[in-house]
Amino acid sequence: MKIYSKKDLSEYYQSLTYDDISLIPTEISRIKSRTETLTNCKFLGIDLGMPVISSPMETVTGIEMAEALTNHGCLGILNRFDSSLDVILKDTGKSRKIKAVSVALTILLSDVEKLVERGYIICIDTANANNKEVLSKSEEIKKRFDAKIIIGNIAHGGSLKQIEDAGADAVRVGIGSGSVCSTSIQTGIGIGQVSSLLSVLFAREKDKLNIYIIADGGIKSSGDIAKAIALGADAAMLGRMLSGTKETPGEVIKYSGQLWKKYRGSASFGVKMRNEFIEGEETMVAYKGTVKNVIDSISDGLRSSMSYMNCFTLDELRKTETFAVLSNSSYLERLPKI
Repeated sequence: MKIYSKKDLSEYYQSLTYDDISLIPTEISRIKSRTETLTNCKFLGIDLGMPVISSPMETVTGIEMAEALTNHGCLGILNRFDSSLDVILKDTGKSRKIKAVSVALTILLSDVEKLVERGYIICIDTANANNKEVLSKSEEIKKRFDAKIIIGNIAHGGSLKQIEDAGADAVRVGIGSGSVCSTSIQTGIGIGQVSSLLSVLFAREKDKLNIYIIADGGIKSSGDIAKAIALGADAAMLGRMLSGTKETPGEVIKYSGQLWKKYRGSASFGVKMRNEFIEGEETMVAYKGTVKNVIDSISDGLRSSMSYMNCFTLDELRKTETFAVLSNSSYLERLPKI
């Protein structure tokens, strides 16, 4: 069996996603227990306990979720679709534990100024960062304010230098890979997340850029987060994994004797409420209890992966160069048989 490096994977003849690869431990681990590993990192000047960021989706990150994630050492990006952003803009007296907010291209600069003055990271929330209007907005904000800016999304590193030159400090990588995203089906756009991340990583290295890479989409488990970090991502953005928790916006619904919450894509009809081109789906997910349950599970899985890979820190994990490419049967073999 061939052991693949990141370069090998980037040159693979097919587009790869997380289910197509596995991490391979090839050396004796120095780590006695997963509790010895360190998952802390710095992201855009913020100290995080784990490299986890919530997606700014309407059914994922409202004020309660953003504050809860801050309490658990992660970063929540407040969505721009419900009234949460308006509450933040009007709330001048109350100190909130929110670090980042998503905004539309049409946001007023006066509102941006208020957000920057209160120390928020600005996430320009679009489906396609390879767009002149997106880069112009980023450039305009950067010139006027001392702001940290996240933009997205991209699927390839070809435009990364232009994105950083326009003022972006971090970029969301992934098009069409979200569980309720139908962009790839509707438009034919997008590649597998592994190939996307590596394309952007090598573009960053080639041009000696400083932009942070956020793996956005396709993550179903803590193992996928470990893979994303091993592939060079600075942080992983989660939607479905955090959906259905107590802190997500929306009511708990009881149906057929089970508890559920709504989960829908940012370009779904339920969000747009207009009869126009739809690139997102809507569904129900089982109620999961508090988000702490999810974060604790992610922490355990990521730390275990690090202990297998002989990595005390995330920076060590990012240096991983031992991957397997899985056949379909190899992937199916590792799934639990219940």
